Amino acid sequence: MEQPVLENKRVLLRPLQPSDADALMEVALEPSLWEVGLTRVSNREELERYMQIAFTDREQGTSLPYLIIDKATGKVAGSTRFCGIVLQHKRTEIGYTWIHPDFQRSGLNRAMKFAMLQYAFEVWGMNRVELKTDERNEKSRNAMLGIGCKQEGILRHHMITWTGHLRNSVFFSILKEEWPEIKERIFGKYDF
Repeated sequence: MEQPVLENKRVLLRPLQPSDADALMEVALEPSLWEVGLTRVSNREELERYMQIAFTDREQGTSLPYLIIDKATGKVAGSTRFCGIVLQHKRTEIGYTWIHPDFQRSGLNRAMKFAMLQYAFEVWGMNRVELKTDERNEKSRNAMLGIGCKQEGILRHHMITWTGHLRNSVFFSILKEEWPEIKERIFGKYDF
């Protein structure tokens, strides 16, 4: 599966490459990113393992990992990906998103999600885009609601985090028929 570059005026999403490890290391060493995450990156070895899993998933056609670049500053802000790709059922998930706190609440995440949603629905022809997060991650839950996602439910003890915590996962989605209204109402007021 070919992986396109996605961009708008605010963000550049470039396919993740092994050579991105140095730039991502500066972001990944921020401990707050992993407080309620499934995994943790606290050193180079953990980052390389994290990236290798993403590359393996890309080779298997189930994931498209990206490097997030803030176009306003030219700095690497983090990583995200399309994952859980099931072309047969025209669905994907946007996940594994981590953005350095310097870029949080700056509009970068919204611009990034717009680029990804626009591609998923308007180019790729997906019927459904899923997002999920830890029940304890209020910031992420609010961000998902803020871009027009509908909360579908909570899967109890859905995953085990790197700390051993039994995570309850909150599932969200946007459907193809909802996208035009969400695009206009939520994203239409921004100049991406």
